[in-house]
Amino acid sequence: MLDPLKMFVQKLIIKRFSLLQNTLKKRWLTSYIPPKVKAITFNKHGPPTEVLRAVTYQLPPLTPTSLHLKFLASPINPSDINQIEGVYPIKPNFKTLGEHEKIAVAGNEGVAQIIGVGDKVEDLKVGDWVVMGKSAFGTWRTHAEATPDDVIRIPHEGIGIVKAATLTVNPCSAYRMLKDFAALKEGDFVIQNGANSGVGQAVIQIAKAWNINTINIIRDRPNFQELKDYLKSIGATYVISDKDLQAKNHEFEWNKDIVGKGIALGLNCVSGKGVISMAKLLRHSSPLVTYGAMSRQPLTIPASLLIFTNLKFFGFWMARWGNENPRSKRIEMLNDIIELIKQDKLRDVVCEENIWGVNDKDDDDVLTRNFLEIFKKAVEEFRGKKQLIKMI
Repeated sequence: MLDPLKMFVQKLIIKRFSLLQNTLKKRWLTSYIPPKVKAITFNKHGPPTEVLRAVTYQLPPLTPTSLHLKFLASPINPSDINQIEGVYPIKPNFKTLGEHEKIAVAGNEGVAQIIGVGDKVEDLKVGDWVVMGKSAFGTWRTHAEATPDDVIRIPHEGIGIVKAATLTVNPCSAYRMLKDFAALKEGDFVIQNGANSGVGQAVIQIAKAWNINTINIIRDRPNFQELKDYLKSIGATYVISDKDLQAKNHEFEWNKDIVGKGIALGLNCVSGKGVISMAKLLRHSSPLVTYGAMSRQPLTIPASLLIFTNLKFFGFWMARWGNENPRSKRIEMLNDIIELIKQDKLRDVVCEENIWGVNDKDDDDVLTRNFLEIFKKAVEEFRGKKQLIKMI
């Protein structure tokens, strides 16, 4: 047990250290100059190549409860495009940024580093990496002002910028669909279409880590074998073309493996009539989860699959899950996914990295042209690579 003198000395040291910390923090805040922001914005909804515009503005001074972020990288996702077009359910806030009135910053996903912390902010510090805690934050910019509630800190050792920047959409969607709709056990089978999509590849890898088998449907294409080999290399159990799946009397190579157990879960991001062939393979009372409609066709299901097979049909949207569940559950999920990344069980998304916004000499017109060149690559069909904007 410490004697009174030692206890007094310890308390005095702690108090003086705390005072020193506060003094240094105040000096830093006094000398800290907020950076200029380069952002991709729009002032109305419409075709992205017509409404997107780069703007430059000054980041406002730190408040006691605010953060300043420097974005490291942000991907271009289909939902970003839909949001700009005005067809995405979550709409961004149009507000004044610097001298620019009623504009919204595009982008929903990305990773940023904290470069400024208000003196009343706790549990976050300069140098921390953060991802966005909700949709429509506006991640296609070099810097941003935020509150602690806007972000979630992530441990970045052993992760890398690409994985961190693409952490909150595809891997989280795959994780939730595998976890929330069926009580999957080791050895069970899951079938999915659009298996080469970002979510599809995450499903393959997370399922593999959990010892769950995947049957993966992809569109027939000239490089089918090459894509099949790639999906197998990341953990796919079986890969089949949509053409072969719908062929009459086709003998499926997985039939011998599912005898007595069937297929426990179906995941659909394509929709259209082709889903019928997949749904017919599900075992009695299994769920079919729809999270996309890449075919731009309605989901068509015969009544017999409901009446006689008793299939259950669900929709999934990651943004809705985020709104309906506590922040603690989101953090738990991110930690689980990050642990898989650290164990090399979840690979980098195949992407093309594009440097943007780091040249101080570029004016807004140049920044706009440079970004639109990146954007056009993102929407090219069958390109096969996600476009990543890097701001470092």
